[in-house]
Amino acid sequence: MPDGKLVGSNYIPPDHIAKVTGRAKYAEDFRADGMLFTKLLLSPMPHARVLYIDKEGALALPGVKAILTADDLPDLNGAEKALTNEPLYAGEPILAIAAVDEASAAAAIEAIQVDLEPLPWVIDPLDSLRPGGPNARRNGNVWAAPQPPVPGAPPAPPPVDTVKWTEQDFTDDEGEGGRLPMGRALEEWSFGDLEAGFTKADLVLDETFVVQSTGHHPMETRSAMAYWQNGKLYLHASTQSVAATVAGIARWCGITPADVVLICEFTGGGFGSKGAGAVSSAIPAMLSKKANAPVMMRISREEESYIGRARTNMSGRARVGFMKDGKITALDLFLVQDSGAYGPMGDHRSAGNAASLIYQPGAMRWRAINVITNTPPRTQQRSPGPMQADGIMEGIVTKAAKQLGLDQVAIRRINAPEGKAIYGPPNPNGTRLHTTSAFVKEALDRGVEVFDWEARKARSGQRRGPKVSGIGVAVGPHGAGSVGFDSIMTIRPDGRLYVQSGVGNLGTHSVFDLARAAADVLAMPWEKVEVIWGNTGKHLPNTCLSVGSQTTHAMTRANHAGAMDAKRKLQEIAAMDLGGSPDDYDIGNERVFRRGNPGRGLSYAQAAKRAIELGGRFDGHALPDEIHQITKTSAAGLVGLGLMGVAKDTYPRDGNTFSFVVGFAEVEVDVETGKVTLVDYLSVGDVGKIVNPRSLMAQLNGGSCLGIAHALCQKWVIDPQYGVTLARRFHHNKPLTILDVPNRLQATALDLPDPETPVGARGVGEPPVGAGYGAVLNAIADAIGVDAFRRAPVTADIVLMSLEHGRRMHEPLRAHL
Repeated sequence: MPDGKLVGSNYIPPDHIAKVTGRAKYAEDFRADGMLFTKLLLSPMPHARVLYIDKEGALALPGVKAILTADDLPDLNGAEKALTNEPLYAGEPILAIAAVDEASAAAAIEAIQVDLEPLPWVIDPLDSLRPGGPNARRNGNVWAAPQPPVPGAPPAPPPVDTVKWTEQDFTDDEGEGGRLPMGRALEEWSFGDLEAGFTKADLVLDETFVVQSTGHHPMETRSAMAYWQNGKLYLHASTQSVAATVAGIARWCGITPADVVLICEFTGGGFGSKGAGAVSSAIPAMLSKKANAPVMMRISREEESYIGRARTNMSGRARVGFMKDGKITALDLFLVQDSGAYGPMGDHRSAGNAASLIYQPGAMRWRAINVITNTPPRTQQRSPGPMQADGIMEGIVTKAAKQLGLDQVAIRRINAPEGKAIYGPPNPNGTRLHTTSAFVKEALDRGVEVFDWEARKARSGQRRGPKVSGIGVAVGPHGAGSVGFDSIMTIRPDGRLYVQSGVGNLGTHSVFDLARAAADVLAMPWEKVEVIWGNTGKHLPNTCLSVGSQTTHAMTRANHAGAMDAKRKLQEIAAMDLGGSPDDYDIGNERVFRRGNPGRGLSYAQAAKRAIELGGRFDGHALPDEIHQITKTSAAGLVGLGLMGVAKDTYPRDGNTFSFVVGFAEVEVDVETGKVTLVDYLSVGDVGKIVNPRSLMAQLNGGSCLGIAHALCQKWVIDPQYGVTLARRFHHNKPLTILDVPNRLQATALDLPDPETPVGARGVGEPPVGAGYGAVLNAIADAIGVDAFRRAPVTADIVLMSLEHGRRMHEPLRAHL
């Protein structure tokens, strides 16, 4: 155990036995007396209007108890509802039926008669932007720029607008090697003198890249079971975030958060698709209310492919200026984002920020347009925005390195962020945002050594029989922490520490890791710590969403603050009972004792009893003003149980928190079959202080695998003739399998604490994805040529056609191929 601390040491999380023995219960595992089952009727059309629903035949069938339509759900002011009367994509749910079993519900779905009026539809954003092109919605085809914030008011959703580019916009560029047209953009920012940057550059490249959309497809679909009791909704659902999901459920069901009890002790993955739960969970909730019985909704894999969310696909065109040493002088980045049927998503903004951060250009302009299409809804998928930025930018940087005679690592090192690195657009006062810390150069140097880069570089490009090797490197960034959340913990008369965790348990261990930060502050042995999680009826504090790699940073800060509050109260109780000042006392060995006289003190169990006797702020009767109302309500349920540590994270932070992962890849390309084989891969994490070494390695490897899959095989396909999704099964999406992972999948981390957070930890979930994506794409380009492809995944047909014809032959701009 490093320095005798829990943080930084491996451990067995308290849920592991339940998982490996099968005792862990997911949403689909719950049962209740009289429980009904529901089935969904999905739209067969990409855009239509429901004119009439004939329910009589279904209601006449035995076992059918209730039918739910969009008219039974609260109005969400234009936002997506669980059911709709105007489906905006093929597969969107129109109605749900509850029956005594799934077979009866399925038979009732077949008996429903729905009259649909087809409406114009579009699946490719560029088709919608063409003159006279179809709009995905009756009121427009793009999301306008966000509205200026109003002090004291929640952010207003951006309006839907209509934008059509000119014929000239398309003819100017589409014939030039498939470059992305650049018509009117609705969002834009810039800094520096762009034209001066291009003028002084020794090399200017102008390239387009198409990043694909992929479904999330976690192992557990978004099944849910609901019932009502004494006016409260009890919902068993699959969500990444427990405490932070309640408000959404309440809004979708038209009730108050106080009337929601969410139970989710285990979640079978999410990758961003279940960040704040799923709007579809309103279906069993509202059906249960209508049928006056518990209702289970089991979502099939095909249904998950429609409603389960996907990454935003993005086409990007980048014009980049380089000096002879590889330093980037100017970057002009234009993005066309496909937000699907709903949204709006902000990946395009995150992509612009990421590009400005990892390449540190001397001047930059970012422009973007956010298009609505009749395709399944998008949401954040692990590394939303930065991964797309890696895809769009990395090939250009590698091409520049080839033309300038530079090493791939060297060109990235000279442009790498370090320290308080600036990024993004200028603020109104002209300043720009900066990071809390960045050690990317150190990560690159570590990777060169561990991966034996120089030896691999010597054999790169060499052909052995039908196979040629290539190597690649890329930097994956992502925001890695938020601030301002709360914690609650109690030391009770049994001498144990009870930590309330509102974090979701989606397999990352952060639900438990945060408690170890508190235990370290209080010098509490891990076997004396109880973590309470997975049920909002168990008094959970205001907690961050478990998305965006923010949980480890945000909640170790919050729990550090709560533990410091508990520590101070221990010292104050000791001073009151034993004399002196609180500062005269220290803690250790489950005691608070006088410095220089360890025998004079109180055990934690004794101090907990005294806290109950003293009451007030010691046992939670009086609470800090600054904590969230959610936390105040939860703390009220724990009053009088022991000494309460309760606090909001108010620690200072200079800058915004980012983590970085550098990926190193070696591939072999079979020039006769086009097959790409990943031979070896290394990820190096600049992720702050290591909290849980074993889990960190799993996160680095797992995130890398998602990026590798995007480079090699993973995508979805939508039929351009009928607008329906063709990748409707798990294997249709071509996720990475164990056969695609190299025998050597390596990971390491710098373990350099972030200076702007008390534990020193940053998040890690997202940065490996962009690193894996970019590194493998660069390795393929190193093997077969930097101009061989401009879209991903790089499948065998793309490789063979490029080699056969000596140039790119794939469709340059079409989406969803």
